[in-house]
Amino acid sequence: MEGRAALIHAICHIEFNAINLALDAVWRFAGMPDDFYRDWTRVAFEEAQHFTLLHDHLQTLGHRYGDFPAHDGLWEMCEKTKGDIVARMALVPRTLEARGLDATPLIQARLRKVAAVEAHGRCGAPDALVACELLDIILRDEIGHVAIGNHWYRWLCERDGLDPVAHYGVLAQHHRAPRLRPPFNEAARCQAGFSQQELDYLTGA
Repeated sequence: MEGRAALIHAICHIEFNAINLALDAVWRFAGMPDDFYRDWTRVAFEEAQHFTLLHDHLQTLGHRYGDFPAHDGLWEMCEKTKGDIVARMALVPRTLEARGLDATPLIQARLRKVAAVEAHGRCGAPDALVACELLDIILRDEIGHVAIGNHWYRWLCERDGLDPVAHYGVLAQHHRAPRLRPPFNEAARCQAGFSQQELDYLTGA
């Protein structure tokens, strides 16, 4: 139970950071089209809903947000890209947050395995399945959030005469973005607007 609580807390922390990341984009980057601010305000609202769902579930496990240590990887990249909106769109929503598209099915598989073991042991209704259902909701919304990042990254690249795939490599190296490793949730990434060329870049094809 403690391990599952720590896992939910880690995801809860990501959602908390994601609220602030979306609002930071709204506050920090002036001169963008009105739809940019509408998009990221909606993302912040949905991330807040995710945080609430996860925090409510965390409390059923006997914990609250802040009970476990948490990393600052997302916010560190926010700081690194504070002076470059193109880098922000490239490396926060469509890199770090897109990792959630890859990780969520793996986490759900782990939770379902735990639930099956508990059910076999007749330990009662497993909370792990509740967490899986919450992650279904979050994954659905996060595909949309990553799609927004993809849209604005490409819009900015077109505005500035940049090749989206080539420039992504430049930004990732300059800001020391974490190297993304397989497995990749290619179906979710396609739904979020990644092109085949971008997927090939990820897989080294």
